This record gives sequence, C-alpha cells and structure tokens, in this order.
Amino acid sequence: MAEGKAQIAGYTCGPGEPLLFIAGPCVIENESITLEIAQFLAEFARAQQIRLIFKASFDKANRTSLHSFRGPGLAEGLRILSRVKETTGLPITTDIHEPAQALPVGEVCDLIQIPAFLCRQTDLLVAAAQTGKPVHVKKGQFLAPWDMRFVVEKLRSAGCRDILVGERGTFFGYGRLVNDMQAIPILHEIGVPVIFDATHSVQQPGGQGGRSGGNRGMVAPLARAAVAVGADGVFFETHPRPDDALSDGPNMVPLSELPALIQTLVELRQWVLSHS
Repeated sequence: MAEGKAQIAGYTCGPGEPLLFIAGPCVIENESITLEIAQFLAEFARAQQIRLIFKASFDKANRTSLHSFRGPGLAEGLRILSRVKETTGLPITTDIHEPAQALPVGEVCDLIQIPAFLCRQTDLLVAAAQTGKPVHVKKGQFLAPWDMRFVVEKLRSAGCRDILVGERGTFFGYGRLVNDMQAIPILHEIGVPVIFDATHSVQQPGGQGGRSGGNRGMVAPLARAAVAVGADGVFFETHPRPDDALSDGPNMVPLSELPALIQTLVELRQWVLSHS
C-alpha cells in the first residue's frame, strides 16, 4: 500500500483517491430503524457509485448522563450489524470502548473505530490492531494534531497497517468545539488518510444540561471546508428524524438531505484533485 493510503473492505482511501464516506445513526436504536437507514444509504451508494461504510454504535459508553440511552449492547448490536451487512452488502464499522470488545467486533466489522476520548488508551489500540482489521482512530478533542503520531505509532507497532485518523474538533472554552483546518494537512504528515467527522465537529458537549447539544446547520460548511483542504473522507451521523433520535440528534444530518451534501463533496473532491 502506498504511503498515506489505507485499504478498507476493497476501498482504497487516501491522497488522490475518491472520497470515502462513513455514515449511519449515532446509536443502534432498534433493528428496524437501523436497517431502514442502511438500506437507504446502500441504494444511494450503489446508484451514485459512492464509497460508503455503514456506522452505528452498539453502546454509547460516554453519554453525559447515566440515564441516557446507550444502545442494545455488544451481542445484540453485533447481531443487528451482521444483518445490515447481509441485507445491504455495505461494509460496516462500530466503535469499541474496552479491549475485550475488539475480537468479537473484528469478527463482524470491516473497520474498527476508536472514540476520540479513548484515542490514547494503549491496551485498546493494541487490541484493535491485533484483530488484523483496519482501524479508524479519532483525534481526541484535547490533542494537538501532531501528537496523533504517537497514537499511530502504537497501532503500527501492534501490527495495524491500514489506519485512518479522524479530525473531530478541539475543545474551546466550555461546551463548544472548534475546527482548525490546518489539522488536516498536519495529520497527513503522519502518513495516514484523514477522515473529517463533520457531525461530531458541531457537537456542543453537555450543551443541553444532561445532554449534548449541537448545530447541524454548520455540518455542510465545515464538510466543504475539510474536503477543500484535503480530507480523504467524511464521517456523518444521520437519522430520518434527528429531533427524535435517542443520541446526538442536534448534530445529525437528516437522512433525506445527506445525498445532496455527499454529491457536492464528491464534486468538490474531484475539483481539488484536478487542481493539485
């Protein structure tokens, strides 16, 4: 694999390649709505030849409140994700929070995701790498982009060769994130593809008291900016009815609006590549 690129489920992601999209609901609410979202995304991806990986979490272990909905758990979540893969043909990903989750997730998923808050957890990174699956690790909201080289070194030392690094904003004061677009070319210097997490970048942690808020109106402008400066892929959380979603509703893109945004980003990526 060429420097700076990664192979995930037959897709090559990195400089010079078409955009890779990772999309799906924040959390698995139930089997029905998860399949509804996945089928919509699969039909769109096939029709427009979009490189897309389906994402949904089986457990949201870092919810603001103890009483917030977390998901169906590991066993039921992986069963539903397996159904998504069998039904739609889409590659799938989910995040892990504990080293013991890596092996069962690696047996089902095409890509393992490491949450931003856990990006420095050595045992978690090593366990993910040892599955032999590609790993998408999000840059912590508390880290400078150049410090992600140490995270990538941990994964590489444990045997992972296909690594994606996600940019999802940096803490700014209380309850707000900001995006420094310089982070994308800086992360490229580590020699890995860079994914821009457009929906978590507009999150307002704890912004609604016991829940996180968000500003989904800023998702599209930030996504366009990230692609313009060289992001190799974009991560979106999406839901048919975001205001009724059980997690991260304020920053999710309405499912019906996502295809037009993706098409815009595909065209922008083509322009960037043709002028670089």
